[in-house]
Amino acid sequence: MERTLLIIKPDAVAAGRIADVLSMVSDAGLRLVALEMRCLAEAEVRGFYALHQGKDFFEPLVRFMTSGPVVLCAVAGEDAVSSLRALVGVTDPTEAAAGTVRASFGTTIQRNAVHASDSTETGMTETAFFFPEARLLLGGFTA
Repeated sequence: MERTLLIIKPDAVAAGRIADVLSMVSDAGLRLVALEMRCLAEAEVRGFYALHQGKDFFEPLVRFMTSGPVVLCAVAGEDAVSSLRALVGVTDPTEAAAGTVRASFGTTIQRNAVHASDSTETGMTETAFFFPEARLLLGGFTA
């Protein structure tokens, strides 16, 4: 069973789309093994997105991700990373396939509703960044 991270970003939270996104995750056969809604600290966002430091979009990303509450989700399932990536769609909502999270709820490349880990290794690292092993539910739960 693979684990990965999903973040419902401030734009989707503000638009009232939390239940919609979680329902899509559950309908895709993925299980939530941790869930937390909170505001991220600037230092936390800088640490999480450190690999993008120095890029043009880094500072706007930090401001955006600290602009309101997010929902952090540790997700598990068979091929969880690829399943979740297919569910959320490509980064640009205008290019995302119909029925994906980003096509349904995103508006721009930055305000694209969600973050999803891009590989198995990243999924484990990103999940651990927000959720220590002791905070994960063994069997998980469905939305």
